[in-house]
Amino acid sequence: MSGQRISKKKYVEFTYSIADENGEVIESANTPVGFAVGGVQQLFSPVEAAIEGLQAGEKVSVDLPAGVAYGQHDPAMIFTDNLANLPPQFQKIGTQVEMQNEHGESKVFVVTAIDDKTITVDGNHPMAGKKTTFNLSIVSVRDATAEEINGQVSQPQQSLH
Repeated sequence: MSGQRISKKKYVEFTYSIADENGEVIESANTPVGFAVGGVQQLFSPVEAAIEGLQAGEKVSVDLPAGVAYGQHDPAMIFTDNLANLPPQFQKIGTQVEMQNEHGESKVFVVTAIDDKTITVDGNHPMAGKKTTFNLSIVSVRDATAEEINGQVSQPQQSLH
């Protein structure tokens, strides 16, 4: 008996890795991640299209051009400020700093440069503007429940969106 194939209203579990343009893995999940195809939670469109028709045990690699997965690099998301305006515990390159705008929206910035008087933070995703490759291994495929399609099932959050 052959397994179910991926299509709309199917619940798919998969493991994955995401590689940068040099082939270096920047993120991976060896524990299966699941989602309902055509549901509220989605993958990047090219990735969803690539897995359509696959079944458990199959693998696929999807190359996404620069900017498709994590957006284009936005120079307006880079800020330089007086070093004294950031507490000492954040004054280290690579440190993540959560900042809030006047509307109460939070964003994570990464400290990218420090000199004697200034500190620079970048709110772009580290992969913004870069080509990425998604490697997926399909673990299981079954009919999705209405709750899964509507995103009403609490599941561990992954960053494939």
